[in-house]
Amino acid sequence: MKRFEGKNILITGGTSGIGLATAKRVVDEGGTVLVTGRDQARLTEAGNLDGVSAVASDAADPAANEALRAAVDDIFGGRLDGVFLNAGLGAFAPVEAIESDEFDRQFSTNVRGPFLQLRALESALGEGSSVLLNTSIVNDVGMPSSAVYSATKGAVRSGMNVFANELAPRQIRVNAVSPGPIDTAFFAATGLSEEEIQGFVEQVLSQVPLGRFGAAEEVAAGAAFLLSDDASFVTGTELVIDGGMS
Repeated sequence: MKRFEGKNILITGGTSGIGLATAKRVVDEGGTVLVTGRDQARLTEAGNLDGVSAVASDAADPAANEALRAAVDDIFGGRLDGVFLNAGLGAFAPVEAIESDEFDRQFSTNVRGPFLQLRALESALGEGSSVLLNTSIVNDVGMPSSAVYSATKGAVRSGMNVFANELAPRQIRVNAVSPGPIDTAFFAATGLSEEEIQGFVEQVLSQVPLGRFGAAEEVAAGAAFLLSDDASFVTGTELVIDGGMS
């Protein structure tokens, strides 16, 4: 029997990168997936995949949470076996360049987003289901210019610990994947120039013992494990997937 046979999984930010790779992995293992995103072209492409439904949803918009719950009711009959709260963004700036609007943008999407999404969705989660969050190794490495992004991911990790305790009486597990440098479109959305991105990439690679960026599929493998019953006795855990960088 495939690990996700008969299971309904929701993945936010599931139309590209780690989210999409995880959606494909879950479907390959027998599951049915609902993904969210903001880009209509990507939503259409993802929704055309076998076993995948796609709805527009902005993690930064609190009003979108009830619509997301309604989509779960409509598509899955109100039953979820797993949720991967993966949607997020980042931008980098040294302390003297931190702007209030950018601070609010990152915290709205990376922290308030998954916390309020979980509030809206938790009643759809049954006994033995799984919640997965996406943190980052920036929690630990003190990467220059990442103070705001690091703070958002540290907040998510703290939330994971609390949610794991709160939901344990219902036998719902809460864990996180903590990616290091992964080859996705993440850097293109940071606002850095091509020259800055190249310099950043070279700096990061010099700190990775395995000497390369990871693939989204490698994070998806860890995500699938934590979402599946293979991890039935794992909760409150942050799985680091970083090529040894941290």
